[in-house]
Amino acid sequence: MSDHSKVLVVAGPTASGKSDLAVDVAENFGGVVINADSMQIYEGLDVLTAAPSNAARRRAPHKLYGIRDPAMPCSAGEWADLATREIHISQGEGLLPIVVGGTGLYLRTLMTGIAKMPAISSKIRNDVRERLVRSGSKAMHAELTSIDPSSAARIEPSDSQRLARALEIYEETGRTLTEWQLNGSEKDNGFDFSTILLEPARDLLYSTCDARFQNMLQSGALEEIQALVQRNLDPNLPTMKALGVPHLIRHLAGEITFEEACKAGQQATRNYVKRQGTWFRNQFIAGLRVESQYSNNTKPNIFSFVSKIMLT
Repeated sequence: MSDHSKVLVVAGPTASGKSDLAVDVAENFGGVVINADSMQIYEGLDVLTAAPSNAARRRAPHKLYGIRDPAMPCSAGEWADLATREIHISQGEGLLPIVVGGTGLYLRTLMTGIAKMPAISSKIRNDVRERLVRSGSKAMHAELTSIDPSSAARIEPSDSQRLARALEIYEETGRTLTEWQLNGSEKDNGFDFSTILLEPARDLLYSTCDARFQNMLQSGALEEIQALVQRNLDPNLPTMKALGVPHLIRHLAGEITFEEACKAGQQATRNYVKRQGTWFRNQFIAGLRVESQYSNNTKPNIFSFVSKIMLT
């Protein structure tokens, strides 16, 4: 492949330092930082999602941050299309695209493609949605378990959108969502991906996440959530289920104390970090694996890796 096909992917769990690394690489090697975090794509959630600061954005161009209204969910396929466009623009300007994030589904969709999915007729969609309202999500989840246990294991009973989607696909085609996902990818985008994975010790990530969550609450996260609540958005939207959001909404409603909301949000973040670590270990092939948070001590080794990419 030509030099114009090169894309650097910086991945890792929450609080691993990947955003700082991406900015340093962009600044030193002439790059553009492209967001691959499923929550940082939404506007109005900069504090809650630990989006890059204004100072970081002045050091290097940042794309796909805060571009989506929280009322409009963004699928992995939609994000991959947006990212592909930004990658082509960056390459056309002679800049290195640096895709950074911890959302495994986004990264996998971009790097290996997305499974082909069938169109759903309005009749079947309406029928499934009506049954969901009439029977409830628990009953519908039990139905999915009998049809497609693999998908049911990945979908929470409360996640009505994904639950309905899995049932719609089966009703439309007679094949399960799992079968469709095993069908393979839609396309090969022609990019030459080089990957860096930051993989610090879990205990260190947990303590960093706990401190970060407390800092968010002191830096405007509650105000961001109040703005969401005032919009009366669907509680099943991704933004309304972001880390800490449900618990802080309950606090604002007077249902739990501030301390209880903080502890619950911290626990939810730690649980997410654990899931991220499992996904990256089992699903992500790293060209360079760094078993620590990004710092000045790890920079020489990482920069050497990036230099080889640029020269090859």
